[in-house]
Amino acid sequence: MSPAARLTAAFLATVAVVAIAVQSTVIPDGPDTVAGTIWVMAGYFTILTNTMVAVSTGVIAARGRALSAGWLGGLTLWIGIVGVIYHTMLSDLWNPQGLAWWADQGVHSAVPVLTFAWWAGFAPKAGLGLRHAALWLAWPLIYLAYALVRAGFTGAYPYPFIDLNVLSLGDFAANVAGLSLGIFLGGTALVGLARLIRR
Repeated sequence: MSPAARLTAAFLATVAVVAIAVQSTVIPDGPDTVAGTIWVMAGYFTILTNTMVAVSTGVIAARGRALSAGWLGGLTLWIGIVGVIYHTMLSDLWNPQGLAWWADQGVHSAVPVLTFAWWAGFAPKAGLGLRHAALWLAWPLIYLAYALVRAGFTGAYPYPFIDLNVLSLGDFAANVAGLSLGIFLGGTALVGLARLIRR
């Protein structure tokens, strides 16, 4: 791996860690304990996926070797989902100010854009195919199951489009199907872009 790839991976890991850390300090009506803060933050796809980016790029920077094309492609897709869904469906639901705005932009804008840029410039892409687009559905679906189990205990859902407190089962199923299709199509587009970049 080139020095530039390693250095920029370290930078991306740092941005992700800082964004998550700042986000932990601006949770509205947040808990008073570290454990409570971790519990609240661990309920969000955004935070968990940003954490995956931080760990993965940190490992790349430390080892000087890229992770697999399949994993890095999936990671890029998943953090891209974070940015797209936030800016198209969620950003109008609240109006963060000051430090909260910076934290919000860090996890929803900066990390997704920087991850895509790193993937496009440095990540291995050989062997990516449509099967990867299907496999990349695994993390969002695992998260969905996890979020529903959590909600069964807490009664709170992290995102309005899966909130069974207000949605009918039909609306919930339609939302999940629509999001799954969108993610698969996004994965397909990423595979196509990988092939284009390799040429």
